[in-house]
Amino acid sequence: MFTQFFFQRLSSEKKVQQLKKKGVALGTRAKNGRKIYIYMLGSLFVEVMYVGDNADSGPEQVSVLRGLKSLNDYLESEFRTSF
Repeated sequence: MFTQFFFQRLSSEKKVQQLKKKGVALGTRAKNGRKIYIYMLGSLFVEVMYVGDNADSGPEQVSVLRGLKSLNDYLESEFRTSF
């Protein structure tokens, strides 16, 4: 399994390949009219924004969070700022 150290050094395209191959798709969320896909890879949680919001196209942005607490804290703060 990839550690955060190695995962962070991959290109965005390689990160998405690993997520689709070995990760677990947890779901999606909407932000500013965009669709953000959330994946879990070991203890890493990764948000991916795809070009045109289509998971079959290339990644536009990849954000990595380490651990469930980091994910919860991040999503809570995103939720608070949306209102």
